[in-house]
Amino acid sequence: MEIDIPGYGLLRVNHLVMDYNGTLAVDGRLADGVKASLNRLAAHIKLHVITADTFGKAAKGLDGIDCTLQILTGPDHGAAKRDFVKSLGAEETVSMGNGRNDRQMLETSRIGIAVMLEEGTAMETVMAADIVCPSILSALSLLENPLRLKATLRS
Repeated sequence: MEIDIPGYGLLRVNHLVMDYNGTLAVDGRLADGVKASLNRLAAHIKLHVITADTFGKAAKGLDGIDCTLQILTGPDHGAAKRDFVKSLGAEETVSMGNGRNDRQMLETSRIGIAVMLEEGTAMETVMAADIVCPSILSALSLLENPLRLKATLRS
C-alpha cells in the first residue's frame, strides 16, 4: 500500500504489527469482525501479531488468518516489540496496540495507532501514537480505506 500524504510524505506500508489482548481481542477472544478484516488486509500487506498472550488464546484466536504470531517471553516486552518492528523495517510498518508494553512499538513504527477496547489504553501509549481509534475495526479500516489516513495525517 502506498499513499502520498501532504505534509507527511509518501507512506509505504508493507507490515502491520499488532498486539493481541486489548487490541485484537477481549479476554483472549478475537473481537467480532476482526478475522474478516485481517484476512482482507493479508492480501495486501504482511500481518504480524506479537503478544505476551496473557490468556493463552492467541494461536487459537488467529487460526485461519494469514499472519505470523510471536509469543513473548523474558522481562522487557516493550523493547522486544520495538526491536521486532525495527527488524521488519520501521519506515514501512504500521503498528497497533493499547498497553504500556506497546508504547515503544508505536513510537518506532512509521505510524502507530492506539486502540481502545474494553480493557482501555495506557496513557503513555496514547501519547506515543500518531492516531487514536475507538475500536480495532476503525483502526483496521484506516488501512482498508487509505484516504482516511490521508485525511487524518495531512497538515
